[in-house]
Amino acid sequence: MFDIGFSELMLIGMVALVVIGPERLPKVARTVGHLLGRVQRYVSDVKSDIQREMDLDELKKLQTQVKDSARELESSFRGQVSDVESSIRRTTEQAGAELSALEKQVKGDPSAAAESSAGEGGAAGAKPQLELGLEASHAAAVRDKST
Repeated sequence: MFDIGFSELMLIGMVALVVIGPERLPKVARTVGHLLGRVQRYVSDVKSDIQREMDLDELKKLQTQVKDSARELESSFRGQVSDVESSIRRTTEQAGAELSALEKQVKGDPSAAAESSAGEGGAAGAKPQLELGLEASHAAAVRDKST
């Protein structure tokens, strides 16, 4: 810590022995040892506090990054939702316009309504969508058995 060699320690010890005296030297040495221990603990506490602050700063940076990512994701999501809403709105408006046009045709000209329904459902002589698979003669036979 102070970069003191063995010979320098011996010199300090000799001066302390002469100045303090042999009776009080052990007590002073213990006191100096305790003080150095306190200084070392204080330095280690300061180091750990600094390390915690650095970790806290890193966590704050990470928190801001996560918040920024969340904001970007939210804005992207809101954009997509608004696109879907506008698409639904357009489709609803188109369906409403077609429905009102069909209502006008039905109220104005019944033959036009038949033509428009035939145009939507296919040709006028088209088969129904759901067939039961029964022929006319077979259906008549079933009716005769039940009566």
